[in-house]
Amino acid sequence: MENIVKIKKKSASNKIKRSSDDIAVDLIGGILLFLCGFVAILPFIMIAAGSVSNEKEIIATGYSVLPKGFTLDAYKYLFSNADQVINGYKVTVFVSFFGTFLSLNIITMASFVLYRKDFKARNVISFFFYFTTLFNGGMVATYIFAVRYLGIKDNLIALFLPHMFNVFYTIVMRSFMTTTVPTSIIESAKIDGANDLKIYFRIVLPLLKPALASVGMFIFLSYWNDWSNSMLYINSSEKVSIQYLLYKTLGAAANYERVAAAGDVALSVELPTETFKLAMTVVTILPIVFVYPFVQKYFVRGITVGAVKG
Repeated sequence: MENIVKIKKKSASNKIKRSSDDIAVDLIGGILLFLCGFVAILPFIMIAAGSVSNEKEIIATGYSVLPKGFTLDAYKYLFSNADQVINGYKVTVFVSFFGTFLSLNIITMASFVLYRKDFKARNVISFFFYFTTLFNGGMVATYIFAVRYLGIKDNLIALFLPHMFNVFYTIVMRSFMTTTVPTSIIESAKIDGANDLKIYFRIVLPLLKPALASVGMFIFLSYWNDWSNSMLYINSSEKVSIQYLLYKTLGAAANYERVAAAGDVALSVELPTETFKLAMTVVTILPIVFVYPFVQKYFVRGITVGAVKG
């Protein structure tokens, strides 16, 4: 027992003592890290505080980290038509999750094809992929093709089909495969009798979890923030996304105030235009804030993988 105590004391005494310079560097680094984090989160705090502030106070004194004249007028105006807002959320959630699922499947399969060196048409397909990054038909050609030939006007398919495939994410996924999926594993699986589908689903996909999380997060955000497809392809009010619904609501409020300022009509209710913008921002980014912590581990790993070898 005494020997154990002596060994512990000896090991404790052999610990490297930190110099005052090391402590100072760690302290300064911690302070800088805290300041960077605070500066990063400060805009979100000001947006949240401004969304529950009085409209006149915001216009007169500007934004702050604390609410000025606490009021929920912006949210009351935002949810004045609660059924439409809830329906817009349902559409956006469905399109974001289902579109992300389809996009990830198509992108990873295309990346797997480009990754396989034994695929003879690999270079030809790569050329066509890269060609679309330099030249494209533009919005008019895309709209004509989607409406006239695909017939997806006023259909929910139009909200995720135009963004289903992305060449950039395909290249990113292929680069990830190159660094994390050894060709020897695929060759061994082939020797064991596994076909391409079994190799893809049982070997490749499990190794792509970090890339799937990071790329999937970006795809999800593109679907979540999209409002242009609703404007172009959707006519029915029950099929529009929450972003386009809020965009129309804000536009209607701004037009109403413009007409009132011209003296054509009298404002019966003061519309909280500025605070409504902030409330709209809070409503649209809040779900992402809740989702991000669940994929943060894979998200960070997916971004940094390949940067350091070994």
